[in-house]
Parts: sequence; structure tokens; C-alpha cells
Amino acid sequence: MSYYVGVQSGNSRSGLDPIKIYANADRSVVLIQGEQISMMSTNFGPQNSSEAILGSGFVIQYGGSDFIVTNFHVVQGLVNATATFSDGNTYSAKVMATDPYADVALVTTQAPSSELYPLQLTSSSSLQIGDPVAAIGNPYGYSGSITTGIVSQLGRSVQYGSTTGNATFPIADVIQITAPINPGNSGGPLLNTNGMVVGVTTAVVVGSQGLGFAISSDTILRELPSLVTTGTYTQHSYLGIETVDMTFQLAQATQSKVTYGVLVEKSVHNGPADVGGIKGGTDEIVVQGQQYIIGGDIIVSIDGVRIVSNDALSTFLERNTQPGQTLTVNIIRNGNPMTLEITLGTRPPPQA
Repeated sequence: MSYYVGVQSGNSRSGLDPIKIYANADRSVVLIQGEQISMMSTNFGPQNSSEAILGSGFVIQYGGSDFIVTNFHVVQGLVNATATFSDGNTYSAKVMATDPYADVALVTTQAPSSELYPLQLTSSSSLQIGDPVAAIGNPYGYSGSITTGIVSQLGRSVQYGSTTGNATFPIADVIQITAPINPGNSGGPLLNTNGMVVGVTTAVVVGSQGLGFAISSDTILRELPSLVTTGTYTQHSYLGIETVDMTFQLAQATQSKVTYGVLVEKSVHNGPADVGGIKGGTDEIVVQGQQYIIGGDIIVSIDGVRIVSNDALSTFLERNTQPGQTLTVNIIRNGNPMTLEITLGTRPPPQA
């Protein structure tokens, strides 16, 4: 069985059957455990400190081989890793591929083929806001737990991504869900009404109610060939800008008539945007207690697609572009519309 891509048959909206979904998927979900070793300063000098880590993962098959999909943040720096299956059997595990920018990782295990029941991946492009979904994982170590909810938004960007230099890159094209998830759920499958994987649960906003996120299955499907063959994914497009969402209040403060789009606070020197003519800000102001750098360009559309916010910008780049591609970028500069041609670069490698 190989992974499945099928938009037309990917999701039925006749209703979610948690009993059936759980019966078919639970044996495919694993508990990932291990230790993260870090260095800490003490009165006696530097000492190693270990923290027990647990998370979730699920089995897929690609190219005739079995892999466990999970989050990068679950396995980052993990040692003595193990994978425990629903029957309680535990096997040593090894991280074989990672993409920190998408919070994705692949793990292999010494488990026999009789333990491996691959789930099917389908395109998340079939999802609509309001679709019912189910998440299976191991919250706080309570293995094999299922929760249900709906897709509450698509195309989010989550601001806990990996860094390079002083820049932090968001995880793009993320699914927002109401299905309750907790620490330990990370890396588990998000399933549609047909029991197919449409996402990988990744994060929850602390203190919130019904606000969780999942990496889209389209991200996984796009990256799988590279992850399996090279152990990483290096085709994230790069503009080289730091931006903030335009708002009504920010527009008023800057005497702009544009209340949507993204304001470019910084255009990295010799980066793709800088080379293409995009200008960053020059002056600092405070609006409603928030500091901004104003005077830069406002990006309002790319290749004819309206860019409403940073979410829209990150998702557009993730879904539609590759390094080396030239984009038509429409901006507002000093109140005047302009069109620029920008050739995308490749995002620099993340810091270790």
C-alpha cells in the first residue's frame, strides 16, 4: 500500500463516525518517547540535563517502505528514541528525515511488518471550513486518545517556526481546528470523515479553548520525495523580508488608504526582495502599544492573488512557488501603486 492522493474522494461530508475512524486508525498511531539532552550551568560548571519527551506519530507507506510521520519539534535532539504501538509493543526508533521549517519529521523503527498498518494520505485541498475532523494521539501519555472537532480555518501561519540568523520563519499553510489537542498529541494524524490523513497535529495555544493547529497533508505530500531520498527538504521559497499585517489603526497612523496587505518593515540587503526593488521601513512609531517600522512598501497582491495578511503571504508562497520562480508583486509605495518583478531565492538553512 502506498500513500493515497485523491481530492474527489478525499472527504465525505455526510458526517464523522468516530467509532469507525478509531477502529481503523488506532493501530497505526504510535507513542514516540525519548530524552532531549541539554547543557545547563551550575555552581560546579556545565552539566548535562535530560528531559523526558513524548509525542505521537503514525505509519505511512511510501515507495514500498514504511515510515512514521511526526513533528520535528517532537524528535529534535531526541536520544534513546522508541516507538510504542497500540498493542503495547515497543521498538527502538531512529530519526531519518527532518524539515524544521514545516515541523515535519520521518522516523524509522525496528518493528516487524506485522506491526505496521499504514494510514492513507489525501490532499488537504479538499478541506472546507466547517468540515468535521478527528485527531488521534497520546496527550500527556494517555495513549490512543481520540478527539473530534471541525476545521475552523485554513491557510494559517504559526509563529513558532525555525530561525536563521535573526529571522524567524512561520510554519505556513496550517489547518486550524477545534478538536482538543494537548502536549503529547503533537505528531498524530488529523483524519477526515473517510479516515484519511489530512494533517499532522502540531500545536495548541496555551490557555485557549478549541484552538489547535495541524500541518497540512499537502505539505507532507509535497515534501515526501525529498525527505525520503535526501533526509531533508530545501525548496522553501525565500523573499527576504520582515513584515507586519496592515490594520485600520496602522493605516491611520501612517496616513495610508490601504487597510489590508503586509507592510514591509525590513528588506534584507541583497535578498530577493531587495534586489527586485522592494523597500523596507525607515522610521519607528508606536500604535496601540505596538512598535512598528514604517515607510516601507505595502504588498497587496502577488501574481494577481490578493494578499490580505501575513497568513495569506506565507500560504501563497508555500502552496504556489519554488525557488527561482519570478513573481509579479503589486505594492503601494508612498500611496502610489507599483508593480515589481521578484525572483525568489531559497530559504537559508535553519540554525541548529
